[in-house]
Amino acid sequence: PPIRIRDNMQLAPTSYVIKIKGVEIANGEILPNYYLAMDPGIVTEPVEGIPTTEPAFGLPALWITEAQRDQAEIAGYTVVDPPSVLATHLTEIIKSHAYELLGRQEVQSLINNIKDEYSVVVNELIPNLMTIGEVQKVLVNLLKEGIPIRNLVTILESLADHAPLTKDLEYLTENVRQALSRQITKMVQADDGIIRVITVDPNLEQMLLKIQKEAKESGGFSMDPKLIQNIYDQLGELIKEVTASGYQPVILCSPAIRLTFRRLTERLASRIMVLSYNEIIPEAEVHSVGVVSVNQ
Repeated sequence: PPIRIRDNMQLAPTSYVIKIKGVEIANGEILPNYYLAMDPGIVTEPVEGIPTTEPAFGLPALWITEAQRDQAEIAGYTVVDPPSVLATHLTEIIKSHAYELLGRQEVQSLINNIKDEYSVVVNELIPNLMTIGEVQKVLVNLLKEGIPIRNLVTILESLADHAPLTKDLEYLTENVRQALSRQITKMVQADDGIIRVITVDPNLEQMLLKIQKEAKESGGFSMDPKLIQNIYDQLGELIKEVTASGYQPVILCSPAIRLTFRRLTERLASRIMVLSYNEIIPEAEVHSVGVVSVNQ
């Protein structure tokens, strides 16, 4: 949908607010005629500035004058101008809330774009096997976890393969994710081609499988709060270590518990990718950097 820019006299002169469907989602502050300087961890000599927080990722930063810009860049700071700060924040908000912006009408437009060239898969799938609303829910499930949907043909092919077998949209989403394994693998590979992962101990996986089964039978998910806190504590430490090393934290587990583990941990780290073994291509190099286990 189009982005509207509106002047609001009730805001402070240097403040801005980002809203989705009229509801405030994020806010920030930019100082005209200043530059935002961030330390990527290689700064050799600190510079003086106005302390602030980079709005998109919540990193500590400084507002510096134009006269300080060259000095800050030489010292190792990443320096960006105010429009770039605002554009980056807006982009991250759109990425993280894309699933809220994708309605049935948008999905119909996406399908219309490929219908002429890929009419066979579209006609087989819609409306015979799935409605536009059901396809939209699968796409929303992908976007919620940061999986791009631009490879729409592969997504529709996977749905056409599995929709005759089940109407379970979560199951269909998991199969689509596996069909997108090459794309997902590329997303989580570091510059050296290695995927550094936090794995889940087999004993914990078995415990989660049992809880998952009981939840299906009883209709409610129940788990010991102490165990949840134990998992959170371990994950928090491991994520800090991986992030401090400059890598993207990725949790790797078996396909049977991937969705359950994702739901369990999304409050702790919504940006962390939880992948199953089936979503990593066989030729990718995977290094385990830690294990989440059941501490007795």
